Amino acid sequence: MSRVWEIPVHDSTRVRDARVAAEAASAAAGLGQERTAAAALVATELATNLLKHAEEGRMVLNLVDGPAAGAPSVQLCSLDQGPGIADVGTALRDGFSTAEGSLGAGLGSCRRLANAFHLHSVPGRGTVTTARVDPEAAHTGASAGEVPVGGITVALDQAEHSGDAWGWARSGPLLTLLLADGLGHGAKAAHASTAAVEELHAGAHLPPVEILRRLHTALRRTRGVAAVVAQVDTERRELRFAGVGNACARLRTGDTWTSLISHPGIVGAYFPARVPLRKMPWHADSLLVVHSDGLPSRWSPPDDPGLLARDPSVVAATILRDASSPARPVRDDTSVAVLAPDRRTSSHDSRP
Repeated sequence: MSRVWEIPVHDSTRVRDARVAAEAASAAAGLGQERTAAAALVATELATNLLKHAEEGRMVLNLVDGPAAGAPSVQLCSLDQGPGIADVGTALRDGFSTAEGSLGAGLGSCRRLANAFHLHSVPGRGTVTTARVDPEAAHTGASAGEVPVGGITVALDQAEHSGDAWGWARSGPLLTLLLADGLGHGAKAAHASTAAVEELHAGAHLPPVEILRRLHTALRRTRGVAAVVAQVDTERRELRFAGVGNACARLRTGDTWTSLISHPGIVGAYFPARVPLRKMPWHADSLLVVHSDGLPSRWSPPDDPGLLARDPSVVAATILRDASSPARPVRDDTSVAVLAPDRRTSSHDSRP
Protein backbone atom coordinates (compact mmCIF):
# COMPACT_ATOMS: atom_id res chain seq x y z
CA MET A 1 0.00 0.00 0.00
CA SER A 2 3.00 2.34 0.33
CA ARG A 3 3.74 2.54 -3.42
CA VAL A 4 3.06 6.07 -4.65
CA TRP A 5 2.86 7.52 -8.14
CA GLU A 6 2.95 11.34 -8.04
CA ILE A 7 3.01 13.29 -11.29
CA PRO A 8 3.26 17.10 -11.43
CA VAL A 9 1.17 18.12 -14.44
CA HIS A 10 2.56 21.26 -16.05
CA ASP A 11 2.93 20.32 -19.74
CA SER A 12 1.41 17.89 -22.24
CA THR A 13 4.07 15.21 -21.70
CA ARG A 14 2.78 14.76 -18.18
CA VAL A 15 -0.61 13.58 -19.45
CA ARG A 16 1.08 10.53 -20.91
CA ASP A 17 3.01 10.08 -17.65
CA ALA A 18 -0.29 10.00 -15.74
CA ARG A 19 -1.65 7.31 -18.07
CA VAL A 20 1.51 5.21 -17.73
CA ALA A 21 1.34 5.58 -13.93
CA ALA A 22 -2.27 4.38 -13.96
CA GLU A 23 -1.28 1.32 -15.96
CA ALA A 24 1.60 0.59 -13.58
CA ALA A 25 -0.64 1.01 -10.53
CA SER A 26 -3.24 -1.27 -12.09
CA ALA A 27 -0.61 -3.93 -12.67
CA ALA A 28 0.56 -3.63 -9.06
CA ALA A 29 -3.06 -4.02 -7.89
CA GLY A 30 -3.63 -7.04 -10.12
CA LEU A 31 -6.37 -5.40 -12.18
CA GLY A 32 -7.40 -7.07 -15.41
CA GLN A 33 -7.33 -5.56 -18.88
CA GLU A 34 -10.77 -3.93 -18.72
CA ARG A 35 -10.28 -2.19 -15.39
CA THR A 36 -6.72 -1.20 -16.33
CA ALA A 37 -8.08 0.50 -19.44
CA ALA A 38 -10.65 2.30 -17.29
CA ALA A 39 -7.96 3.55 -14.90
CA ALA A 40 -5.82 4.74 -17.82
CA LEU A 41 -8.71 6.67 -19.35
CA VAL A 42 -9.61 8.29 -16.02
CA ALA A 43 -5.98 9.30 -15.47
CA THR A 44 -5.72 10.78 -18.96
CA GLU A 45 -8.89 12.84 -18.60
CA LEU A 46 -8.04 14.12 -15.12
CA ALA A 47 -4.52 15.10 -16.16
CA THR A 48 -5.80 16.78 -19.32
CA ASN A 49 -8.27 18.79 -17.27
CA LEU A 50 -5.49 19.89 -14.92
CA LEU A 51 -3.40 21.16 -17.77
CA LYS A 52 -6.14 22.85 -19.77
CA HIS A 53 -8.29 24.31 -17.02
CA ALA A 54 -5.96 24.89 -14.06
CA GLU A 55 -2.72 25.25 -16.10
CA GLU A 56 -0.99 23.00 -13.57
CA GLY A 57 -1.64 20.64 -10.71
CA ARG A 58 -0.68 17.15 -9.67
CA MET A 59 -1.90 13.59 -9.90
CA VAL A 60 -1.38 11.21 -6.98
CA LEU A 61 -2.04 7.49 -7.40
CA ASN A 62 -2.21 5.10 -4.45
CA LEU A 63 -3.18 1.50 -3.86
CA VAL A 64 -5.96 1.49 -1.26
CA ASP A 65 -8.26 -0.92 0.53
CA GLY A 66 -11.43 -1.21 -1.53
CA PRO A 67 -14.69 -3.05 -0.89
CA ALA A 68 -13.25 -6.42 -1.99
CA ALA A 69 -11.43 -7.99 0.97
CA GLY A 70 -7.78 -8.65 0.22
CA ALA A 71 -7.90 -7.03 -3.22
CA PRO A 72 -6.35 -3.54 -3.49
CA SER A 73 -7.91 -0.87 -5.65
CA VAL A 74 -6.28 1.97 -7.57
CA GLN A 75 -7.08 5.47 -6.32
CA LEU A 76 -6.43 8.41 -8.62
CA CYS A 77 -6.38 11.91 -7.11
CA SER A 78 -6.27 15.15 -9.07
CA LEU A 79 -5.37 18.29 -7.10
CA ASP A 80 -5.13 21.88 -8.26
CA GLN A 81 -5.40 25.42 -6.93
CA GLY A 82 -6.74 26.84 -10.17
CA PRO A 83 -9.91 28.80 -10.99
CA GLY A 84 -12.29 26.01 -9.97
CA ILE A 85 -15.40 24.83 -11.79
CA ALA A 86 -18.27 27.30 -12.04
CA ASP A 87 -20.89 24.75 -13.15
CA VAL A 88 -20.06 21.36 -11.69
CA GLY A 89 -23.28 19.77 -12.90
CA THR A 90 -22.51 20.56 -16.53
CA ALA A 91 -18.88 19.49 -16.18
CA LEU A 92 -20.00 16.09 -14.88
CA ARG A 93 -22.38 15.46 -17.77
CA ASP A 94 -21.27 12.34 -19.63
CA GLY A 95 -19.39 13.26 -22.79
CA PHE A 96 -18.96 16.95 -21.91
CA SER A 97 -15.39 18.17 -22.44
CA THR A 98 -14.05 21.62 -23.22
CA ALA A 99 -10.38 20.63 -23.12
CA GLU A 100 -8.59 20.62 -26.47
CA GLY A 101 -6.70 17.36 -26.81
CA SER A 102 -9.09 15.49 -24.51
CA LEU A 103 -10.34 12.07 -25.52
CA GLY A 104 -13.80 13.59 -25.41
CA ALA A 105 -14.92 11.39 -22.52
CA GLY A 106 -14.93 14.13 -19.90
CA LEU A 107 -15.55 13.91 -16.18
CA GLY A 108 -18.92 12.29 -16.72
CA SER A 109 -17.37 9.24 -18.31
CA CYS A 110 -14.70 9.18 -15.59
CA ARG A 111 -17.51 9.02 -13.05
CA ARG A 112 -19.15 6.19 -14.99
CA LEU A 113 -15.96 4.17 -15.44
CA ALA A 114 -14.73 4.44 -11.84
CA ASN A 115 -16.26 2.42 -9.02
CA ALA A 116 -16.30 5.56 -6.90
CA PHE A 117 -15.90 9.14 -8.10
CA HIS A 118 -15.85 12.28 -5.95
CA LEU A 119 -15.25 15.93 -6.76
CA HIS A 120 -15.10 19.16 -4.80
CA SER A 121 -14.53 22.52 -6.46
CA VAL A 122 -14.64 26.09 -5.20
CA PRO A 123 -14.36 28.96 -7.71
CA GLY A 124 -11.10 30.78 -7.11
CA ARG A 125 -9.68 28.05 -4.86
CA GLY A 126 -9.36 25.01 -7.09
CA THR A 127 -10.63 21.49 -7.53
CA VAL A 128 -9.94 18.11 -5.96
CA THR A 129 -11.12 14.93 -7.65
CA THR A 130 -10.73 11.34 -6.47
CA ALA A 131 -11.59 8.22 -8.44
CA ARG A 132 -11.24 4.62 -7.36
CA VAL A 133 -11.00 1.69 -9.76
CA ASP A 134 -11.62 -1.72 -8.22
CA PRO A 135 -10.77 -5.20 -9.50
CA GLU A 136 -13.33 -6.85 -11.78
CA ALA A 137 -14.84 -8.86 -8.93
CA ALA A 138 -15.84 -5.67 -7.09
CA HIS A 139 -17.18 -3.85 -10.16
CA THR A 140 -20.82 -4.71 -9.50
CA GLY A 141 -22.79 -1.50 -9.40
CA ALA A 142 -23.03 2.17 -8.56
CA SER A 143 -23.40 1.78 -4.80
CA ALA A 144 -21.24 -1.30 -4.28
CA GLY A 145 -18.02 0.67 -4.32
CA GLU A 146 -18.66 3.08 -1.45
CA VAL A 147 -16.43 2.75 1.62
CA PRO A 148 -16.54 4.71 4.89
CA VAL A 149 -12.89 5.79 4.96
CA GLY A 150 -10.72 7.74 2.54
CA GLY A 151 -7.16 8.96 2.46
CA ILE A 152 -4.11 9.92 0.45
CA THR A 153 -0.39 9.21 0.75
CA VAL A 154 2.57 11.02 -0.82
CA ALA A 155 6.30 10.42 -0.57
CA LEU A 156 9.11 12.87 0.16
CA ASP A 157 10.61 14.24 -3.08
CA GLN A 158 8.13 12.18 -5.13
CA ALA A 159 9.90 8.93 -4.27
CA GLU A 160 8.42 5.61 -5.36
CA HIS A 161 7.66 4.44 -1.83
CA SER A 162 6.24 6.31 1.13
CA GLY A 163 7.13 5.35 4.67
CA ASP A 164 3.50 6.06 5.57
CA ALA A 165 0.52 3.76 5.08
CA TRP A 166 -3.10 3.65 6.18
CA GLY A 167 -5.83 1.05 6.07
CA TRP A 168 -9.17 0.10 7.53
CA ALA A 169 -11.06 -3.06 8.45
CA ARG A 170 -14.46 -4.15 9.74
CA SER A 171 -15.23 -6.72 12.40
CA GLY A 172 -18.90 -6.94 13.30
CA PRO A 173 -20.00 -3.50 14.56
CA LEU A 174 -16.38 -2.31 14.78
CA LEU A 175 -14.84 -0.14 12.07
CA THR A 176 -11.12 0.38 12.64
CA LEU A 177 -8.80 2.87 10.95
CA LEU A 178 -5.01 2.59 11.25
CA LEU A 179 -2.35 5.05 10.13
CA ALA A 180 1.30 4.01 10.42
CA ASP A 181 4.42 6.13 9.86
CA GLY A 182 7.54 4.01 9.40
CA LEU A 183 10.73 5.42 10.87
CA GLY A 184 12.80 7.23 8.25
CA HIS A 185 12.10 7.02 4.54
CA GLY A 186 12.36 4.63 1.64
CA ALA A 187 11.77 0.92 1.23
CA LYS A 188 12.54 -0.10 4.83
CA ALA A 189 10.17 2.47 6.29
CA ALA A 190 7.55 1.41 3.74
CA HIS A 191 8.02 -2.23 4.73
CA ALA A 192 7.29 -1.42 8.37
CA SER A 193 4.17 0.65 7.70
CA THR A 194 2.79 -1.82 5.16
CA ALA A 195 3.32 -4.70 7.59
CA ALA A 196 1.35 -2.75 10.20
CA VAL A 197 -1.62 -2.31 7.87
CA GLU A 198 -1.54 -6.00 6.91
CA GLU A 199 -1.54 -6.98 10.58
CA LEU A 200 -4.60 -4.80 11.22
CA HIS A 201 -6.80 -7.10 9.13
CA ALA A 202 -5.98 -10.04 11.40
CA GLY A 203 -6.67 -8.11 14.61
CA ALA A 204 -9.56 -5.80 13.74
CA HIS A 205 -11.74 -7.47 16.38
CA LEU A 206 -9.44 -6.24 19.17
CA PRO A 207 -9.66 -2.90 21.03
CA PRO A 208 -7.22 -0.16 19.93
CA VAL A 209 -4.58 -0.64 22.63
CA GLU A 210 -4.49 -4.38 22.03
CA ILE A 211 -4.14 -3.77 18.29
CA LEU A 212 -1.11 -1.59 19.01
CA ARG A 213 0.41 -4.27 21.25
CA ARG A 214 -0.14 -6.86 18.53
CA LEU A 215 1.55 -4.55 16.03
CA HIS A 216 4.48 -4.10 18.39
CA THR A 217 5.11 -7.85 18.44
CA ALA A 218 4.67 -8.21 14.67
CA LEU A 219 7.00 -5.31 13.83
CA ARG A 220 9.97 -6.13 16.06
CA ARG A 221 12.11 -7.10 13.07
CA THR A 222 11.32 -3.86 11.25
CA ARG A 223 12.33 -0.26 11.83
CA GLY A 224 9.13 0.27 13.75
CA VAL A 225 6.37 2.81 13.26
CA ALA A 226 4.42 5.59 14.86
CA ALA A 227 0.80 4.48 14.73
CA VAL A 228 -2.68 5.65 15.61
CA VAL A 229 -5.74 3.42 15.84
CA ALA A 230 -9.25 4.86 15.70
CA GLN A 231 -12.13 2.46 16.19
CA VAL A 232 -15.83 3.23 15.90
CA ASP A 233 -18.34 0.96 17.59
CA THR A 234 -21.36 1.58 15.38
CA GLU A 235 -23.75 -0.02 17.88
CA ARG A 236 -22.58 2.01 20.87
CA ARG A 237 -21.90 5.09 18.69
CA GLU A 238 -18.57 5.48 20.38
CA LEU A 239 -15.11 6.40 19.08
CA ARG A 240 -12.06 4.83 20.74
CA PHE A 241 -8.62 6.25 20.03
CA ALA A 242 -5.07 5.25 20.97
CA GLY A 243 -1.71 6.12 19.48
CA VAL A 244 2.02 5.61 19.97
CA GLY A 245 4.54 7.96 18.37
CA ASN A 246 4.22 11.22 16.51
CA ALA A 247 1.15 10.50 14.39
CA CYS A 248 -1.86 12.63 15.34
CA ALA A 249 -5.58 13.09 14.90
CA ARG A 250 -8.29 15.71 15.12
CA LEU A 251 -11.96 15.07 15.81
CA ARG A 252 -14.70 17.40 14.63
CA THR A 253 -18.00 17.43 16.50
CA GLY A 254 -20.42 20.18 15.57
CA ASP A 255 -18.22 23.19 14.85
CA THR A 256 -15.45 22.21 17.28
CA TRP A 257 -12.15 20.48 16.48
CA THR A 258 -10.40 18.52 19.26
CA SER A 259 -6.79 17.33 19.03
CA LEU A 260 -6.13 13.70 19.94
CA ILE A 261 -2.54 13.21 21.04
CA SER A 262 -0.54 9.99 20.84
CA HIS A 263 1.73 8.65 23.59
CA PRO A 264 5.53 8.77 23.10
CA GLY A 265 7.15 5.56 21.87
CA ILE A 266 7.83 3.42 18.79
CA VAL A 267 5.63 0.48 17.86
CA GLY A 268 8.02 -2.41 17.21
CA ALA A 269 10.88 -0.93 19.26
CA TYR A 270 10.00 1.08 22.39
CA PHE A 271 6.46 0.36 23.47
CA PRO A 272 5.26 2.32 26.52
CA ALA A 273 4.16 0.51 29.65
CA ARG A 274 0.77 2.20 29.44
CA VAL A 275 -1.06 3.56 26.41
CA PRO A 276 -3.97 5.91 27.20
CA LEU A 277 -7.29 5.11 25.55
CA ARG A 278 -9.71 7.92 24.78
CA LYS A 279 -13.42 7.27 24.40
CA MET A 280 -15.74 9.85 22.86
CA PRO A 281 -19.29 9.92 21.49
CA TRP A 282 -19.52 9.36 17.73
CA HIS A 283 -22.27 11.57 16.34
CA ALA A 284 -23.90 11.83 12.93
CA ASP A 285 -21.87 15.01 12.28
CA SER A 286 -18.55 13.68 13.62
CA LEU A 287 -15.48 13.64 11.39
CA LEU A 288 -12.07 12.22 12.26
CA VAL A 289 -8.81 13.21 10.54
CA VAL A 290 -5.68 11.15 11.26
CA HIS A 291 -2.31 12.13 9.81
CA SER A 292 1.41 11.55 9.98
CA ASP A 293 3.88 14.23 11.03
CA GLY A 294 4.48 15.11 7.38
CA LEU A 295 1.49 17.41 7.70
CA PRO A 296 2.56 20.76 9.21
CA SER A 297 1.81 20.85 12.92
CA ARG A 298 -0.21 24.05 12.54
CA TRP A 299 -2.38 22.93 9.63
CA SER A 300 -5.81 24.51 9.63
CA PRO A 301 -8.81 22.19 9.76
CA PRO A 302 -11.32 22.81 6.96
CA ASP A 303 -14.38 24.85 7.79
CA ASP A 304 -16.15 24.64 4.41
CA PRO A 305 -19.49 22.84 4.98
CA GLY A 306 -19.54 21.84 1.33
CA LEU A 307 -16.20 20.08 1.66
CA LEU A 308 -17.05 18.43 4.97
CA ALA A 309 -20.13 16.87 3.36
CA ARG A 310 -18.02 15.22 0.66
CA ASP A 311 -16.55 11.74 0.61
CA PRO A 312 -13.67 11.18 3.08
CA SER A 313 -11.20 10.70 0.22
CA VAL A 314 -11.87 14.23 -1.06
CA VAL A 315 -11.63 15.70 2.44
CA ALA A 316 -8.26 14.03 2.99
CA ALA A 317 -6.88 15.09 -0.40
CA THR A 318 -8.04 18.68 0.10
CA ILE A 319 -6.38 18.87 3.53
CA LEU A 320 -3.14 17.65 1.97
CA ARG A 321 -3.41 20.11 -0.93
CA ASP A 322 -4.11 23.10 1.30
CA ALA A 323 -1.30 22.23 3.71
CA SER A 324 1.29 22.24 0.93
CA SER A 325 2.02 23.84 -2.44
CA PRO A 326 4.82 23.91 -5.05
CA ALA A 327 6.31 26.80 -3.09
CA ARG A 328 5.86 24.93 0.21
CA PRO A 329 6.20 21.21 -0.55
CA VAL A 330 5.83 18.54 2.08
CA ARG A 331 9.04 17.89 4.03
CA ASP A 332 8.36 14.28 4.84
CA ASP A 333 6.34 11.30 3.73
CA THR A 334 2.75 12.32 4.41
CA SER A 335 -0.52 10.48 4.88
CA VAL A 336 -3.95 11.88 5.69
CA ALA A 337 -6.96 9.63 6.30
CA VAL A 338 -10.52 10.61 7.15
CA LEU A 339 -13.32 8.66 8.79
CA ALA A 340 -16.93 9.84 8.55
CA PRO A 341 -19.99 8.13 10.05
CA ASP A 342 -22.28 8.21 7.04
CA ARG A 343 -22.05 7.59 3.33
CA ARG A 344 -21.79 10.86 1.40
CA THR A 345 -24.90 11.56 -0.66
CA SER A 346 -24.01 14.67 -2.69
CA SER A 347 -24.73 14.44 -6.40
CA HIS A 348 -21.05 15.27 -6.91
CA ASP A 349 -20.16 12.02 -5.18
CA SER A 350 -22.59 9.64 -6.84
CA ARG A 351 -22.64 7.79 -10.09
CA PRO A 352 -25.56 7.77 -12.53
